[in-house]
Amino acid sequence: MAIRNKGMTGGSATTKNGEMTLDQFKKWLKHFDEDKDGRISREELEEAVHYAGSWFGGWRSKRAMRAADGNGSGFIEDHEIEKLVEFARKHTQLTASATQNGSTLAGCARKN
Repeated sequence: MAIRNKGMTGGSATTKNGEMTLDQFKKWLKHFDEDKDGRISREELEEAVHYAGSWFGGWRSKRAMRAADGNGSGFIEDHEIEKLVEFARKHTQLTASATQNGSTLAGCARKN
């Protein structure tokens, strides 16, 4: 599945066509894990949403957290990231299409 978002910009983690694999997206998202606990808090997700160029980051991250945090821990853990992608696909400009080499995501800028 290829996922594209017009609001995100390409970075060094993207492929030549501006897409990322799900693993690359997870790696990009982990750059926002400020306390390095292996989970993404709502505040960290809000920073990622703002970094990706989206408006209303606080509101969007709160809604995304509610949708993706399946165990109610208050964090998005590695196994919940696909739920986050699905939420974003349904409620943002993300689009999905099939690719030959598995899941890919729109090119997100990498946080340095």
